[in-house]
Amino acid sequence: MSTTSQDVVENFTDELSDRATRHLWMHFTRMSTYHEGASVPIIVRGEGPYIYDDRGKRYLDGLSGLFTAQMGHGRKELADAAGRQAGTLGHFPIWSYANPPAIELAERLAHLAPGDLNRVFFTTAGGEAVESAFKLVKQYFKMMGKPMKHKVISRAIAYHGTTQGALSITGIPAAKQFFEPLVPGALKVPNTNIYRAPEHLRNNPEAFGVWAADRIEEMILFEGADTVAAVFIEPVQNSGGCFPPPPGYLQRVRDICTKYDVIMVADEVITAFGRIGDWFASHRYGIVPDIITCAKGMTSGYVPMGAMIVSDRLYEPFRTGTASFLHGFTWGGHPVGAAVALANLDLMEKEKINERVLANEGPLRSTLEKLYDLPIVGDIRGAGFFYGIELVKDKKTRETFNADESERLLRGFLSKALFDAGLYCRADDRGEPVVQIAPPLICGQEHFDEIERILRTVLTQAWSIL
Repeated sequence: MSTTSQDVVENFTDELSDRATRHLWMHFTRMSTYHEGASVPIIVRGEGPYIYDDRGKRYLDGLSGLFTAQMGHGRKELADAAGRQAGTLGHFPIWSYANPPAIELAERLAHLAPGDLNRVFFTTAGGEAVESAFKLVKQYFKMMGKPMKHKVISRAIAYHGTTQGALSITGIPAAKQFFEPLVPGALKVPNTNIYRAPEHLRNNPEAFGVWAADRIEEMILFEGADTVAAVFIEPVQNSGGCFPPPPGYLQRVRDICTKYDVIMVADEVITAFGRIGDWFASHRYGIVPDIITCAKGMTSGYVPMGAMIVSDRLYEPFRTGTASFLHGFTWGGHPVGAAVALANLDLMEKEKINERVLANEGPLRSTLEKLYDLPIVGDIRGAGFFYGIELVKDKKTRETFNADESERLLRGFLSKALFDAGLYCRADDRGEPVVQIAPPLICGQEHFDEIERILRTVLTQAWSIL
């Protein structure tokens, strides 16, 4: 019996899957799935908005990797930038030293950031940036003679990272329960999911925004303004399925923070670098926070790179004397990461990515909104190239699925079915069941149509088997 080339490919890919199962501990993954016989999906290359597995099958990357691949896959410009810099200076820490790409990138980010956010502290990931901000606000208030200001406020279901401090700020109980006790003093307030708002506010976004912002002021007053250091807030909240800010909401949060001497931290790990159609969503929504945390799209995911961008006011106590921020990372300000980030920003400017996202935001939304005719689709929300589709049992009553139903729907069917149909995206139930869509920023109508077509087919199948 002869061996075909297809047999060779399948044997090779089966071997890779077996090796992955034996040695590779995948993140946020039920490893039992693969120990019980399922093959590990193995992605071997990417080109534009598509990725390819080890069997040669093509998938539309409907989540930009993990909200990272702004400029798509296989961009030679970014790979070349990494190679050039690695050949010159592959690594040197910025612990009391500097390197030219880090200097230039810090200057570039300060120029792009709103207001007086002129000081850039580099990290290698978004969670590290959030952790850095958590530590900075505590030290800042101690240096300002207000040592009791250490508590931080964030929103229900919000995700801010996995380190102990960032996980404390995260508002997802199931993500925290195995790691408790966490850092104390992390308080939670309602998010801006107007679809699940009190019924009398669902059709009045402005009033809902005031209501949601007032819960922050209420928490500050309840805890005591002299104990609250910061509010951490994503301009468009990711976890739960893309909650945009109601009109005036972020401005009111900014005013509340100013009123009570509370630092406003905009977590823009996902929303920065074009995802919402601007370098920073804070700028699009007309606010100047005290700190911006960012990562992901800074390099389009080609190299790990993150940053905490800080206002001159918060930096001021460190300008003179013996004080230092005793915090850092080996890879922070990595010269190769900084070089790739600079090349990525150049590429985004050259291809007018922010303008492209704003021009295509409406077409993407209207294409996804065609799915409203499906009985399982309750709400479609988001901004820029960042959308969530909430799934329901009853559109009229907005009844959601219980835990068992959600398990069967998302993990038992949708996640695999969508991938098998050629779409990589996220089926998630951190909150209500949702499908999240965040394609590379280079996508256009043909890709939106492909996304809608696959979603329609798979969601129709999901409804038929419920």
